[in-house]
Amino acid sequence: MHFTKIVRTEDGRSAFEDGEIALESRHVTDGVPAMSVGGVPSNGGVQFLRSAAFDSTAHPAPREQWVVMLRGTIEVTVSDGSRRRFGPGDLVLAADTTGMGHITTGVGDPPFEALFIPI
Repeated sequence: MHFTKIVRTEDGRSAFEDGEIALESRHVTDGVPAMSVGGVPSNGGVQFLRSAAFDSTAHPAPREQWVVMLRGTIEVTVSDGSRRRFGPGDLVLAADTTGMGHITTGVGDPPFEALFIPI
């Protein structure tokens, strides 16, 4: 499973990195076919977020956290101007907790919904 990580660079800016979570076929329970399963580290305190508008100024992530997109589309811009769009099913690891941070913009019809899973 591919994911995008937003990181702080050495000069205090932000950038994208590509990552992957290894999935393995696993029998979860009787009566259910094998599923692809992979670990997503967390530290508890999962939050559900719904917002009618998600347009921000540049900001670092409040903590290192997974963002699991459920509904809507966002566009994230990092310091060098690179942009990526994320929609339902996308997985982002926001790890730029210091420095200039990134800009998040809602794209398309609201609402934006996501799960925030702290590491």
